[in-house]
Amino acid sequence: MYSFKTFNTKVRPFARIASVVLIGAAVAACSEAKTETATEIVRPVKIVEIAKTGGTRELEYSGAVRARTEMNLGFRVAGKITERIVNIGDKVKPGDVIARVDPTDYQLAVTSAEANLESAQKQVETASLANKRAEQLYAKQFASEAQRDQAALAFKQAVSQRDAAISNLQQAQNQVGYTELRSDRKGIVTAINADTGQVVGTGTPVAAVAVDGEKEVQIAVPELEIAQFQPGKQVQVSFWSHDGLKLDGKVREVAGSADAQSRTFSVRVSLPNDKRVLLGMTARIEAAVAGGHSFVSVPLSALASQDGKQIVWVVKPDQSTVHAREIKVASFVEDGVQIAEGLEPGDIVVAAGTQFMTENLKVKLPDTEQRSASGETDQVVR
Repeated sequence: MYSFKTFNTKVRPFARIASVVLIGAAVAACSEAKTETATEIVRPVKIVEIAKTGGTRELEYSGAVRARTEMNLGFRVAGKITERIVNIGDKVKPGDVIARVDPTDYQLAVTSAEANLESAQKQVETASLANKRAEQLYAKQFASEAQRDQAALAFKQAVSQRDAAISNLQQAQNQVGYTELRSDRKGIVTAINADTGQVVGTGTPVAAVAVDGEKEVQIAVPELEIAQFQPGKQVQVSFWSHDGLKLDGKVREVAGSADAQSRTFSVRVSLPNDKRVLLGMTARIEAAVAGGHSFVSVPLSALASQDGKQIVWVVKPDQSTVHAREIKVASFVEDGVQIAEGLEPGDIVVAAGTQFMTENLKVKLPDTEQRSASGETDQVVR
């Protein structure tokens, strides 16, 4: 039978072996963790290279087709709308009734004006007889000159009151006519702003009518490019719903001030008459410009933010590290983001995975052959 001391001596070598195994496993785990950490630091990235800008740039803006003249029609009198005749999309011509308001009060005003006119006419007749009588008496020297002049003055006052009554009656009759809202141009109804039962004031827009005739496209141009658009400039117009339809447009009007909210300028481009162009269609304006600001486009995925600033991650090829660079965005376009400031020709920008980038992070760049084959160094200048 073994004593406690002997048993403890026999177990110790096994404990030593177990300790060695545990230490070896820990060292291996640490080495493996270090390897994984080292692997995570070097990240492969997709890049775009900023090329040199040319002398001519293409600007593209989207807008909607609209009529050159649009009327917001409203009643010339206040009242409650009793009937709306037209709907959105209806065609109207001069004289067509669009809506009516309750004419009761205005008809009563006509009745009152007619009564006042009749009373004024009677006063004219009475004053006329008195004036003639005063003339006869003065001729026979039975009346003084003052009496004759007073009778003549009373007659003139009666005539003036009658004329005023006639004007009041005509005005009241016009008010009754104004209870019907009519179109004075040929066009198509594009909006209804009030309906039956609504009480409207004088001039409140009830319906909008796009007048038949010339059509145009309205676009919003940022202030950095507004100098490139002058009245008379030729542009190319294409349409989303008609791939093969391209028209030659001309800048007709440029706003004199920027919009208070968007800080863009409204530009109107007139279109030639074409039956295929309908109101509301989406149009794209393409304009070739030379000089001015040269914008470069980078993918939207290349845009990032840091401390409230817009940045891109620029790669230093000699060190294979990335660095944040603040940029100024000009506008968002169909194929990415237009950069106004912050990038120069030859800069290499991380095009994807910006959420994993940190300052001085080591990255793995694609081989030159791979970059050329995949087109990752292509860059669009606008």
